[in-house]
Amino acid sequence: MGSTTSVEGIDAPAQARDADRAQDADRAQGTGRPKPRMPRLVLIAVSLAGLAFFLTFVHQVRDIVAPVFLGLNLMIIAYPIQRWLTARIQRYVAAALTLVLVLVVLAVFFGATGWAVTELLRELPRYNAEFAGLWRDLAGWLATLGISETAIMDQLRAINATSIVGMLTPFVGQVASAATVLVTVVMAVFFLGMDSTSIDRRLAMASTTHPGFTRALTSFGHGVRRYWVVTTVFGLIVALLDVVVLAVIGVPLIWVWGVLAFLTNYIPNIGFVIGLVPPALLALLDGGPGPSLAVIASYSILNFSVQSIIQPKFTGQSVGVTPTVSFLSLLFWYWVLGWLGALLALPATLLLKALLVDADPRARWFNALISSNPARESGYDAGAAPPTVHPPGHGETGDRAPAGHTLPEAADEPADPAPAAGEEHAQAGSGVVPGRGSHDAAHG
Repeated sequence: MGSTTSVEGIDAPAQARDADRAQDADRAQGTGRPKPRMPRLVLIAVSLAGLAFFLTFVHQVRDIVAPVFLGLNLMIIAYPIQRWLTARIQRYVAAALTLVLVLVVLAVFFGATGWAVTELLRELPRYNAEFAGLWRDLAGWLATLGISETAIMDQLRAINATSIVGMLTPFVGQVASAATVLVTVVMAVFFLGMDSTSIDRRLAMASTTHPGFTRALTSFGHGVRRYWVVTTVFGLIVALLDVVVLAVIGVPLIWVWGVLAFLTNYIPNIGFVIGLVPPALLALLDGGPGPSLAVIASYSILNFSVQSIIQPKFTGQSVGVTPTVSFLSLLFWYWVLGWLGALLALPATLLLKALLVDADPRARWFNALISSNPARESGYDAGAAPPTVHPPGHGETGDRAPAGHTLPEAADEPADPAPAAGEEHAQAGSGVVPGRGSHDAAHG
């Protein structure tokens, strides 16, 4: 009786192994029962629900996420300088010097903004008389439309000290929020700078198991770096041209408007309008409608020529999305990340695109709808005919393009098919582990 139990205890695992080998053989021959799959509609609904929940969570913690993401962008921009320094000095010293450089750039950015605001507040009180005259002209024009000055004054009398304080309170809160953002950015840059000393080694380790994901992140870094560098260069060009035009027209505070034009250049689509209104309004107060119209015309011509004709030739590969997607991303990320979302709209869109589209070979077809260069990013030749896909069982073994056409390559190589039962027994008898033959031969 004891011997029977012992035999059963030995035979049960053997029977299980035989059943597993038979199942593997069936899968290799294509006769195994297919694994149950989630319906496509359910999969899409679950994915969208998860994405919506994630974005809602990011919206709730935007005061942390937005400054950290800005710090990440700054370190991505400065990383080539750090790599160049690392080749010549100790890597931690190189990281520290790069960190100091990024902090200096931040100080210049916020310092220029503060100087421009201070100069504007100092200059505006000198135009009280001009503003009063403009108000009289506006009231007379409204009277011709049937709106009396008495009705307007009744509305203005409702403005008192309490209402003014109520209007200024959100502005003071925004100033305090900007200070908090600055502190968070500095801290994020510090820790990201320390971690950047080993980022190359970490990416190399990750690429051994997920090369497609690593390539997508690397491509995102290169694209974001090109975007910021090109936008900065063309922002300086536009700002200097605006300063020259304003000096010729005779508008006061030309350098303040130059700084404003440079800063608003980072806001896609509507940054031009934000940078145009203040100098045009001051030109109207200082010289009348003629200089104001000259400012509007000059700004429109310069910004259209540089930002709409010349700059896209350099930023096409870095932006990577169509103008419509760029505008929608501005609105979307402004809601998700607040006022910093307007500045980080395109980099955030590129990150989302890299994680959801570029990292998955099966999702790259979506680049044909949103990418500024769909032929390159979706993997198809724009001048070639669409590839023909042959279903299995009709003389082809899978997706295959006709001669002269290629399908997009997958990011990860497919796994080797499971060996048949007889082949596995033969490999086991010869002492060869399945799937290790090429590796052993390479290191033999």
